[in-house]
Amino acid sequence: MTAIHVPYPALTLRAGRQALEHILDKGLSPADVHLIPGAAGGPKALGIQGLDLALFGEWLPRVPQPRSLIGASIGSWRFAAACLPDPVEGIRQLGELYTTQRFPKGISVAEISRRCADMLDQLLDGRFVELLNNPLYHLNVVVVGCLGLLQHDTRSRLGLGLGGVIGANLLGRRYLKRYFERIILHDPRDLPPLAELKDFPSRHVALRADNLRPALLASGSIPMVMEAVRDIPGCEPGVYRDGGLLDYHLDLPYQAPGVVLYPHFVDRVVPGWFDKTLPWRRGNREQLKDVLLLAPSKDYLSALPYGKLPDRKDFTRFVGDDATRENYWRKAMDASRRLGDEFLELTESGRIADRLRPL
Repeated sequence: MTAIHVPYPALTLRAGRQALEHILDKGLSPADVHLIPGAAGGPKALGIQGLDLALFGEWLPRVPQPRSLIGASIGSWRFAAACLPDPVEGIRQLGELYTTQRFPKGISVAEISRRCADMLDQLLDGRFVELLNNPLYHLNVVVVGCLGLLQHDTRSRLGLGLGGVIGANLLGRRYLKRYFERIILHDPRDLPPLAELKDFPSRHVALRADNLRPALLASGSIPMVMEAVRDIPGCEPGVYRDGGLLDYHLDLPYQAPGVVLYPHFVDRVVPGWFDKTLPWRRGNREQLKDVLLLAPSKDYLSALPYGKLPDRKDFTRFVGDDATRENYWRKAMDASRRLGDEFLELTESGRIADRLRPL
């Protein structure tokens, strides 16, 4: 008898308590989704491009309604692309622009910053008003305001400041308030659907045509890799950097109705960038109770070239051989269409409930 071969699942689906109950009882419809988070993670975003294309190009448009998108770092860039007049074209263009970035050995922080700013300019193409007036998607961009030595771009002072952050974070995340403030630059039509933010000093600033670009650039400005962005219009005068430093995977008190749909790179939520190596730091289950997290499965990842999603270390791993890196990244983007196809099949067939695991 011939064996029947069933392809391994491409997606891992993890749901918070209330999201699990909702989907087991009612399934999942685009009408249930009013909020989508997007984590920091650099080139990992390219590895789930197919999922973004399925969501913004096919599934969510089946029920047109306003939805809040909240992103840090590359998450904010992904969502800015999705807020452009053609989200599919925007998401694909972001993938191509990122893939073709080349950073030779010895490149300066200033030059990396300049090239990333050029990439953002090519993506947005001056369409600030169209993006902010998108009738379906409301963009929210997370950045951090920096205090003390973190306000400097000189390697010596910034390095000392980051050393202090690492030590403080080991003692507890609450001590990071000595170094960072959270700023959410939000859609001018409303605030993001979050409960009061009490963990860190936090401020809300409306996005405008004159601060959208610097907000997005700041949200992806990794210290020691890119220069900080200074004096974002509408914000207090100061120094602003990557929102993922404080909110790496956006462990926030979501208060949107229905299910918070979270297309992600991994099947867990890590609170801050400095928690990556601390396995005991996990997302707050109560805050994530409405979240449905979609992530590539271990089997899917193991079948990719090099057994992983693209990541920022690839720029040094393939230094001097950009053609190999670009080929690898494009293969990862092509393969990711399977992530989107599987999500569409699970929701349309009703089998999504069979695949849920607790978050």
